[in-house]
Amino acid sequence: MVLLQRREVQSHIPDAWIDARKKDKTDDEIGIVGYEIPFNRHFYQYQPPRELVDIDRNLDKVSGEIMELLKQVHS
Repeated sequence: MVLLQRREVQSHIPDAWIDARKKDKTDDEIGIVGYEIPFNRHFYQYQPPRELVDIDRNLDKVSGEIMELLKQVHS
């Protein structure tokens, strides 16, 4: 593990270190495997929903297109 750290990590981040007191529950080895990144907290940007009138207009348009396609298939 230490050799891997030196070769793979410290070549990019020279002052990186591992807390040898922390061990992974799954394999009882030094260092915890995996990391959770809360994407919503870091990257989410609220966008208000469209107006209901616009959504309804869009649904009517798409429904009309679907009906035309069904007429072509049924004929």
